[in-house]
Amino acid sequence: MAKSVIAEARDIQLAKELIELGARLQVLEAETRLSREKLLRLYKEIQGKSPPKGMLPFSTDWFMTWQPNIHASLFMSIYRYIDKSMELEQIEVVLKAYRLYREHIKAHGMEEVLSITRAWRLVKFFDAGMLTTTACRGCGGQFVVHTFELTDDYVCGLCNVPSRAGKTKRRLQEQLAAV
Repeated sequence: MAKSVIAEARDIQLAKELIELGARLQVLEAETRLSREKLLRLYKEIQGKSPPKGMLPFSTDWFMTWQPNIHASLFMSIYRYIDKSMELEQIEVVLKAYRLYREHIKAHGMEEVLSITRAWRLVKFFDAGMLTTTACRGCGGQFVVHTFELTDDYVCGLCNVPSRAGKTKRRLQEQLAAV
């Protein structure tokens, strides 16, 4: 009986942390043993609204686009470091890595691209062998790629920035500054 109370308290704490970071309900259901009804009540209590509906991201392709790839690669680097350094459950590693990712992004004044749900999903794609990392031949950094992609001459999005990268945001900032 005491073990089940402790396990439920741990699950509630974990769900609370995930909800505060913006995790979707499906992530909570996968990572805790709490009932859907309990998770819904907890979500509404913490966020003050019902959780968003719809499916979780299920494609690896989102992580291959320029900016998401850089953020996903940063997150996975942090994740792998923590995973090697500490003996924690996988979800605890995801939480720690995600918090460090957010701190890093904030410290450099960058836009947060990776949500906790996407970060969790990214780890699941690695676990399933759908994604891996490879070294950039320009900078030597490790970047997220499809597992069976040919990567001998891989050049990352930082060494070879796409010509349109950031132009829409820059244009919007210029328009706002002109007003």
